[in-house]
Amino acid sequence: MSLLNPATSVSAHCDLPCGVYDPAQAKVEAQSVKAIQEKYQGNADPEFRARALVIKEERAELVKHHLWVLWTDYFKPNHLEKYPQLHDLFWKATKAAGAAGAKGSVDPAQGQQLLDLIDEISTIFWETKAAA
Repeated sequence: MSLLNPATSVSAHCDLPCGVYDPAQAKVEAQSVKAIQEKYQGNADPEFRARALVIKEERAELVKHHLWVLWTDYFKPNHLEKYPQLHDLFWKATKAAGAAGAKGSVDPAQGQQLLDLIDEISTIFWETKAAA
Protein backbone atom coordinates (compact mmCIF):
# COMPACT_ATOMS: atom_id res chain seq x y z
CA MET A 1 0.00 0.00 0.00
CA SER A 2 2.93 2.36 0.63
CA LEU A 3 3.72 2.25 -3.09
CA LEU A 4 0.44 4.00 -3.80
CA ASN A 5 1.04 6.69 -1.19
CA PRO A 6 4.65 7.85 -1.48
CA ALA A 7 6.04 9.78 1.46
CA THR A 8 7.72 12.36 -0.74
CA SER A 9 6.46 14.10 -3.83
CA VAL A 10 8.73 15.96 -6.21
CA SER A 11 8.38 18.01 -9.38
CA ALA A 12 10.77 18.92 -12.15
CA HIS A 13 10.98 20.49 -15.60
CA CYS A 14 10.32 17.00 -16.91
CA ASP A 15 10.12 13.53 -15.37
CA LEU A 16 13.36 12.50 -17.01
CA PRO A 17 16.08 15.17 -17.16
CA CYS A 18 16.03 15.76 -20.88
CA GLY A 19 18.75 18.38 -21.22
CA VAL A 20 16.62 20.23 -23.77
CA TYR A 21 16.62 23.93 -22.95
CA ASP A 22 16.06 26.94 -25.18
CA PRO A 23 15.33 30.58 -24.36
CA ALA A 24 13.08 30.61 -27.43
CA GLN A 25 10.27 29.29 -25.24
CA ALA A 26 10.41 32.40 -23.07
CA LYS A 27 10.81 34.65 -26.11
CA VAL A 28 7.72 33.31 -27.89
CA GLU A 29 5.62 33.97 -24.79
CA ALA A 30 7.16 37.45 -24.41
CA GLN A 31 6.38 38.20 -28.05
CA SER A 32 2.79 37.26 -27.28
CA VAL A 33 2.78 39.61 -24.28
CA LYS A 34 3.98 42.51 -26.43
CA ALA A 35 1.52 41.74 -29.24
CA ILE A 36 -1.35 41.68 -26.76
CA GLN A 37 -0.18 45.00 -25.31
CA GLU A 38 -0.25 46.47 -28.82
CA LYS A 39 -3.70 45.04 -29.57
CA TYR A 40 -4.97 46.31 -26.22
CA GLN A 41 -3.84 49.83 -27.14
CA GLY A 42 -5.68 49.62 -30.46
CA ASN A 43 -9.02 48.40 -29.17
CA ALA A 44 -11.40 50.28 -26.89
CA ASP A 45 -13.89 47.42 -26.44
CA PRO A 46 -14.00 46.66 -22.68
CA GLU A 47 -14.73 42.94 -23.18
CA PHE A 48 -11.80 42.58 -25.59
CA ARG A 49 -9.54 44.45 -23.19
CA ALA A 50 -10.58 42.27 -20.25
CA ARG A 51 -9.85 39.09 -22.23
CA ALA A 52 -6.56 40.54 -23.45
CA LEU A 53 -5.43 41.24 -19.87
CA VAL A 54 -6.16 37.69 -18.75
CA ILE A 55 -4.31 36.15 -21.68
CA LYS A 56 -1.39 38.59 -21.31
CA GLU A 57 -1.03 37.67 -17.64
CA GLU A 58 -1.03 33.95 -18.49
CA ARG A 59 1.67 34.46 -21.13
CA ALA A 60 3.76 36.57 -18.74
CA GLU A 61 3.61 33.78 -16.15
CA LEU A 62 4.83 31.35 -18.79
CA VAL A 63 7.73 33.71 -19.55
CA LYS A 64 8.70 33.59 -15.88
CA HIS A 65 8.37 29.82 -15.81
CA HIS A 66 10.62 29.32 -18.84
CA LEU A 67 13.19 31.79 -17.52
CA TRP A 68 13.32 30.06 -14.15
CA VAL A 69 13.74 26.65 -15.77
CA LEU A 70 16.76 28.02 -17.63
CA TRP A 71 18.15 29.72 -14.54
CA THR A 72 17.66 26.87 -12.12
CA ASP A 73 18.13 23.83 -14.37
CA TYR A 74 20.46 24.86 -17.19
CA PHE A 75 22.92 27.48 -15.97
CA LYS A 76 25.69 26.18 -13.72
CA PRO A 77 28.31 27.84 -11.46
CA ASN A 78 30.90 27.82 -14.25
CA HIS A 79 28.50 29.87 -16.41
CA LEU A 80 28.15 32.39 -13.61
CA GLU A 81 31.90 32.67 -13.34
CA LYS A 82 32.16 33.56 -17.00
CA TYR A 83 28.99 35.69 -17.06
CA PRO A 84 28.70 37.35 -13.62
CA GLN A 85 25.80 39.50 -14.87
CA LEU A 86 23.51 36.44 -15.06
CA HIS A 87 22.01 36.91 -11.59
CA ASP A 88 21.05 40.50 -12.34
CA LEU A 89 19.91 39.72 -15.87
CA PHE A 90 17.53 36.97 -14.75
CA TRP A 91 16.30 39.14 -11.89
CA LYS A 92 15.53 42.01 -14.27
CA ALA A 93 13.89 39.70 -16.83
CA THR A 94 11.61 37.97 -14.33
CA LYS A 95 10.71 41.34 -12.78
CA ALA A 96 9.88 42.66 -16.27
CA ALA A 97 7.72 39.61 -16.93
CA GLY A 98 5.93 40.20 -13.63
CA ALA A 99 5.37 43.85 -14.49
CA ALA A 100 3.97 42.85 -17.87
CA GLY A 101 1.66 40.29 -16.31
CA ALA A 102 0.14 40.60 -12.89
CA LYS A 103 0.99 44.27 -12.51
CA GLY A 104 -1.08 44.94 -15.61
CA SER A 105 1.28 46.92 -17.83
CA VAL A 106 -0.28 47.46 -21.23
CA ASP A 107 2.65 49.48 -22.57
CA PRO A 108 4.29 47.76 -25.57
CA ALA A 109 7.56 49.49 -24.65
CA GLN A 110 7.58 47.42 -21.45
CA GLY A 111 7.00 44.31 -23.55
CA GLN A 112 9.95 45.27 -25.73
CA GLN A 113 12.12 45.72 -22.66
CA LEU A 114 11.25 42.16 -21.65
CA LEU A 115 12.15 40.90 -25.13
CA ASP A 116 15.48 42.75 -25.01
CA LEU A 117 16.37 41.12 -21.69
CA ILE A 118 15.47 37.68 -23.03
CA ASP A 119 17.67 38.37 -26.05
CA GLU A 120 20.60 39.10 -23.71
CA ILE A 121 19.96 35.83 -21.89
CA SER A 122 19.70 34.02 -25.21
CA THR A 123 23.05 35.37 -26.38
CA ILE A 124 24.74 34.06 -23.25
CA PHE A 125 22.86 30.77 -23.45
CA TRP A 126 24.02 30.08 -27.00
CA GLU A 127 27.58 31.06 -26.13
CA THR A 128 27.55 28.49 -23.34
CA LYS A 129 26.07 25.84 -25.65
CA ALA A 130 28.78 26.50 -28.24
CA ALA A 131 31.47 26.12 -25.59
CA ALA A 132 30.06 22.80 -24.34
